[in-house]
Amino acid sequence: MNVVPGSGQPDLHGDGPSSPDLTPVLLAASQGDEKAWRRIVDLYARRVFALAQSRLRNPEVAEEITQSVFATLAAKLVGGGYAEQGKFEPWLFRIATNRIRDEQRRTRRHPVTHDAEAVDRAPARRDESDQNTEQLDRLRTAMHQLADADREIIELRHHGQMSFAQLAEMLGEPIGTLLARHHRALAKLKSLMEMGLTGTNKNTLGSNLGRAEA
Repeated sequence: MNVVPGSGQPDLHGDGPSSPDLTPVLLAASQGDEKAWRRIVDLYARRVFALAQSRLRNPEVAEEITQSVFATLAAKLVGGGYAEQGKFEPWLFRIATNRIRDEQRRTRRHPVTHDAEAVDRAPARRDESDQNTEQLDRLRTAMHQLADADREIIELRHHGQMSFAQLAEMLGEPIGTLLARHHRALAKLKSLMEMGLTGTNKNTLGSNLGRAEA
């Protein structure tokens, strides 16, 4: 089973870009309909992968986690273990988040040391990068300086593309609390990035983060 993805006012209640009614699709997939299964993969594999990649910064591990999440999904659907009617996205991303946390705990116990060749190549990559790449690197660095709870809500919102209503269901917190947490987390992120600025246009930074708040 291959599920690898290809290479304002906040939305409080939407179910992602297309707001699909998945009930008949999930039912068909549970009965072995390949077309229905492909529809689920097309809707969510890229988002699960993006969330895992953002948290772990390792595309191969993110790919493995995506495969694991969808293997669990398939087993639950076919085996009758899915009972979260109307709450599919919070349920799916709860599985993904748990897999990511397990991997983070495993990595902390067994840290990976980068090989010398990769370290030697890094300066060349930086020399070749343009300003946008440097800003992206700075964003990633700042994200990893955030507390886990702040990083999680930003990544679930923007990489997982979850609505605040779905986040409330998944995390068990009121929407108002999550709105405030999200706002504070973005403010911390912006502050961390500004602290690390060296000759980068702050207006560009502010514009980028402003789009993230939408």
